[in-house]
Amino acid sequence: MISILGKIPPKVFVACSGGPDSMAVVDFLKRSGREVSLIYFNHGTEHGYEAQSLLEKYSFNNDLELHLGQINRPIAKGESQESFWRNQRYGFFRKVIEMYHNEIPLITCHHLDDQVETWLFSSIHGNPRLIPYKRNGCIIRPFLLTRKAEFESWCLNHDVPYLTDPSNQDTAYMRNHIRHNIVPQILIVNPGIHKTVWKKTRKEWVEQYKND
Repeated sequence: MISILGKIPPKVFVACSGGPDSMAVVDFLKRSGREVSLIYFNHGTEHGYEAQSLLEKYSFNNDLELHLGQINRPIAKGESQESFWRNQRYGFFRKVIEMYHNEIPLITCHHLDDQVETWLFSSIHGNPRLIPYKRNGCIIRPFLLTRKAEFESWCLNHDVPYLTDPSNQDTAYMRNHIRHNIVPQILIVNPGIHKTVWKKTRKEWVEQYKND
């Protein structure tokens, strides 16, 4: 079941990668009667152009507005690939949001599995933290209580097209290393890790945003 934190406004942007998470969210929101516009940032990889093609076709077939962005500078010396892509991506997100005077929130489709990985990574470094529900006032993450498998099932059950990024299997990226190598070991020690982080996420949201 897809779970939601907070209230989702009637008009939203969705940061859409073409993967099962964001494609399921777009379809879920469309079916709820919300006005959805897509924002896609192309990282300049082969998969990036494949995902852009998918989203162009999908947005056209479903009469959805699509905002496209791409890399606009070379990576800086000493900057990690992950940080470079993230900074470029969020910079574009902010630009689109500002075009609409910060009046339309942007949904990013982070889910409970992302939350577990972030909490584990930060805990290993001695500063346990969670992905926040809200960022910079205009970016919200309402799906932090939903497992990735729920989005994959949604796409399957509702015939929603999506692509899988092959770089998600590359454990040279730290998040992938945590996902594929560390989380399976953690589950041996604590099979209830997702429930634990679910409770932490819910508690943090109640304390900070319940009355918004």
